[in-house]
Amino acid sequence: MAQSIVAYVDNALDDAEIGRIHKRVFAIVTAGLFFDVIDFIILGSLVPDMVRSNFASPAEIGTVGTAQIIGLFIGAIGQGEFTDRFGRKRTYQLSVLLYSFATIAAALAPNPLWLAFGRLIAGIGLGAASPACFSYVAEYSPKRIRGRATAFMQFIGGACVWPLGTLFALGFRDTIGWRGVWVVIGLGGLVVFLVSFWLPESPRWLVTHGQGRRALDLLERMGLGGRASSDQFVTDEVANIRSDPMGVVFRRYRKRIIAAMICFFAFFGAALGLGGWLPNILADRGFTITKSLTFTFGMQLSFPLSSLFMMYSLERFGRIRTAVTAFVLAVIMSITFFYSRSDTMVLVVGFWMNFFIQLAGNSMQIFTSEVFPTNARASGFGLAQSGGRVGAAVSFPVIGILSTYGLGYVMTGIAVMMAIAAVAVTQIGTETRGRSLDEIAPPTD
Repeated sequence: MAQSIVAYVDNALDDAEIGRIHKRVFAIVTAGLFFDVIDFIILGSLVPDMVRSNFASPAEIGTVGTAQIIGLFIGAIGQGEFTDRFGRKRTYQLSVLLYSFATIAAALAPNPLWLAFGRLIAGIGLGAASPACFSYVAEYSPKRIRGRATAFMQFIGGACVWPLGTLFALGFRDTIGWRGVWVVIGLGGLVVFLVSFWLPESPRWLVTHGQGRRALDLLERMGLGGRASSDQFVTDEVANIRSDPMGVVFRRYRKRIIAAMICFFAFFGAALGLGGWLPNILADRGFTITKSLTFTFGMQLSFPLSSLFMMYSLERFGRIRTAVTAFVLAVIMSITFFYSRSDTMVLVVGFWMNFFIQLAGNSMQIFTSEVFPTNARASGFGLAQSGGRVGAAVSFPVIGILSTYGLGYVMTGIAVMMAIAAVAVTQIGTETRGRSLDEIAPPTD
């Protein structure tokens, strides 16, 4: 029986060995995610300096953080149409260019209002970049190591960024100031934009959008099979999909979207809200700025370690079991953090709390990137992630307010969010470990 061109491309990618083009894609996409993440998390490390230099009050900083997260929401929810309609590469490039220029411009802001506007625009680029990155890596990865490959991208581009960003701010805030820190990050993003012209498009996207010949040529360049002609394959109804990707998501995957949005709300609300305010919370407990940033750096060393463990856990135990267990342990550590009194206990418990929050949330992110069809993957993932942006937008100012009443209120809220997410993650879909993307969610018109 003749094979369809869509099935041929999918099988070739699912069973491939990692080659030169795979490595190029993973490297460039990971670099984009690196500057995407560092651009946001650096705000928490710069808050004490902006407050103590009288550039902005804590309330104004809260406005800056909220404006940026609103931009993240707009970027995450809006990029899906572009990424699924016009390709992964174009949207990735546009998002990197936008957040790089906006980051540099925001660093030159004369007052908190202009800084908030600049961070809003940068947030739109940041919000659009992440779904494109996860879609890219998921679609290029062989099915047997897809979880590990995506976890490695998250390890370099997402997890290592937290301690490195804090260390960068700690080392250079006295010499180049908080403005200079952001300018350096923006310039790094522009370098990634220039390198991105070497990115190939996703063959899975090409073959579902009427560009089968380009997909076959790319497979040949990757060394996946011999010279194949598009004439040798049977006509496939999904070989040139014209449907609205958001329409596909809402018609067929409403339950997955709602469950994933709840998980993203909890994860981003806890990770970004707590991460943004943690240096200031520690400073309020009597730590100096340097000591609070040093302790924050120590806790954030858990981020890359959790991603390293995730590279093993996702393939050994599966996405759902890893995420549920980590969410439950995050609840326990959040409660324990409130009762931590000594400096050592604060550091140790904070380390494990961050470890399990990151393990839970990032396992859930990778899981979510696999449960939507190729022609609507970025739309589904971006829409789900927009729930996380709302969570972060809400939690950033709320945590700032609650922290003035006491740490107990902050940690109770985080524990409750983690508990709800532990249930919601089981509703996103069935286990995806070792399965083909088109088996999990076939392309549909």
